[in-house]
Amino acid sequence: MKRESALPPAAEAFLEMLVAERNAAPRTCQAYGADLEDFVTFLRHGKDGASETLLDADRGWISAYAVLQEKAGLSSRTTARRLSCLRQFYRFAVREGWCVSDPTEGVAMPRHQTALPRLLSQDQVTALIEQGCTGHDEPRRDVVSRAALELLYTTGLRISELLALPGRVFVRDAPMVLIRGKGGRERLIPVSRGAREAALALLHHDRDLDSPYLFPGRQPSRPLTRQGFDKILYQVALRAGIDPDMVSPHVLRHSFATHLLERGADLRALQMLLGHADIATTQIYTHVMQERLRQVLAQHHPLSDETIS
Repeated sequence: MKRESALPPAAEAFLEMLVAERNAAPRTCQAYGADLEDFVTFLRHGKDGASETLLDADRGWISAYAVLQEKAGLSSRTTARRLSCLRQFYRFAVREGWCVSDPTEGVAMPRHQTALPRLLSQDQVTALIEQGCTGHDEPRRDVVSRAALELLYTTGLRISELLALPGRVFVRDAPMVLIRGKGGRERLIPVSRGAREAALALLHHDRDLDSPYLFPGRQPSRPLTRQGFDKILYQVALRAGIDPDMVSPHVLRHSFATHLLERGADLRALQMLLGHADIATTQIYTHVMQERLRQVLAQHHPLSDETIS
């Protein structure tokens, strides 16, 4: 039996809008729903003996909620995400005519330092593909591992995009593959010869499964799960002699982007390859480059404090 939502109708309408207008993923809707539910609970419990409804909350309630997040010891990133959710909800409510004004207007978002992504060196990636994708007890694991690693590192795909790939896109001898990414946005990406050959080898190995997916799960009608893929990647890292904690689909995506920039790729082209809606998201990789240059200078320059004995 489906549990009834604790959210008021306005919040439910907002979540429906996310799906209908923004093509939001189920996990995104769940996250927004959880954030709204937390705020509704705060309003019901009240402050100073008072309580309030979602559509009648003013800026004072939003500010008090932000203070509560800090007192609870939540990270600035979590607080910023929750306030961002509220801001989007109230803008939607104003648009629908349910609120006269946006109570989040003027409430400052907490600042947080963007953590630089972890990276693998080019030698480590080569070791993953050449050593980690061979010699498994189950022969099929070699084929799956190589196809996955080749595609992740040579295309920069998100793990959700990789696991959703239909096998038919590799049957056609085309240099580009159409990817449906976040928010339903589509982009064309080039696929290297090695990645295409690895994908075709997997399709040939799984030819009797009759699955629509390049990476079928235990049930061929459904794709491999993220948890199932993580187990494969864990074994690949061990076989390559790399700490499994250093290896993840997102680390491979970051490595793809950084290695391209190191070899002179254009930032705008990288944005298109990664499927970023905003160039500002892609610009984090320029910070990665700056940090690596600083480390090289500090380690190797003759007048650096780190090299003077």
